[in-house]
Amino acid sequence: MTLYYEKRGNGPILVVSPTLEGDAGYTVDLVDRLVDHYTVVTYDRRGLSRSAMDRRGAGVTMAEHADDLHHLVAGLTDEPVRMLGCGIGAVIGLHLALGHPAQVGALVAHEPVAPPLLPALARGHYERQLAGIQEIHRRDGVAAAFRAVARSFGLSEAPVEPGLTPHPLTPRRVVNFGFLIEHDCTALTQDAVDYAPLRESTVRIVPAYGGATPPTSFAHRCAAELAGLLGIEPVVFPGGHDGGVTHPRAYAARLLDVLGQEGHPA
Repeated sequence: MTLYYEKRGNGPILVVSPTLEGDAGYTVDLVDRLVDHYTVVTYDRRGLSRSAMDRRGAGVTMAEHADDLHHLVAGLTDEPVRMLGCGIGAVIGLHLALGHPAQVGALVAHEPVAPPLLPALARGHYERQLAGIQEIHRRDGVAAAFRAVARSFGLSEAPVEPGLTPHPLTPRRVVNFGFLIEHDCTALTQDAVDYAPLRESTVRIVPAYGGATPPTSFAHRCAAELAGLLGIEPVVFPGGHDGGVTHPRAYAARLLDVLGQEGHPA
């Protein structure tokens, strides 16, 4: 298959891999505020929008998502890249840091929805929750499934920044959301990766969560567990699980500040 990507801006490469069914254009308002500092690369994850699968109806694994990103980065540069991964995008980033650490200089992992990060009981609970969302999607459709995802992932109900218009639920987003529910959720629950080696990783990993994300949510708990694994404090970003979309100005400012620390110039 061929992975679709977009590249804008000037400076070091920053790869943005968004949450949920987000494709290359999902974080456009955030990217607009980063391109003066970075060459920002966004892409359509396997199975979404223009990154069509060769086999219709085929599934996907987290290893395949990570391999896609590995080949994308390898085709862009021989230098380590910065990366912002949100939700499933953060899980892909963690896989890349494990499998190809030389490709990643810094990874901001915003609320990685990774069941293996959780203790056994919590992991089982959230795996059942993801399976339940799939059942809701098959039985009641997209709108009901989206509400269930919002509850599980802790999507913020706070208003977007002034002057922004929320993303409309276009036909393309509906198709992408269906792929997320039916295939990406399965990939997440079947993922058996061991994250323990990240403790010794050469990659600078920054666990993060949204200030509006409920602490009881799946996404927030995963971010907290990642921070505990690494023995560092998580960074709080504006908005909720999708803060880069709902609060792009404040989120970009926070991201530039975080990436500008510890010898990683913004």
